[in-house]
Amino acid sequence: MKLLSIEYIPGKKIEALGLVRGTTVQCRNIGKDFMSGMKTLVGGEVTAYTEMLVEARQIATKRMVDEAETLGADAVIDVKFGSSAIMSGAAEVIAYGTAVKIIGECDVVG
Repeated sequence: MKLLSIEYIPGKKIEALGLVRGTTVQCRNIGKDFMSGMKTLVGGEVTAYTEMLVEARQIATKRMVDEAETLGADAVIDVKFGSSAIMSGAAEVIAYGTAVKIIGECDVVG
């Protein structure tokens, strides 16, 4: 499945099939939380949270792709990610875009 952050597929005619999305909610690990809190004393990247968000984006992307495949899509264009805190210690990550079917070639890009 081709995933693009642009609104077209260069050199291709496409048919929009609809909005697709994938979401997940991830919670902090209490043990990693303690160590991350210690990191605030010395500064630097909080790798436990970075890893949590990377995993959450991967899960959300997979769910978005699964939804696109059920529509018969060849690609998802205009892919975006969002996140929000939904409660103390938990964050939602969403991946969304437009599922499209490639219907031919075109001379003009866009």
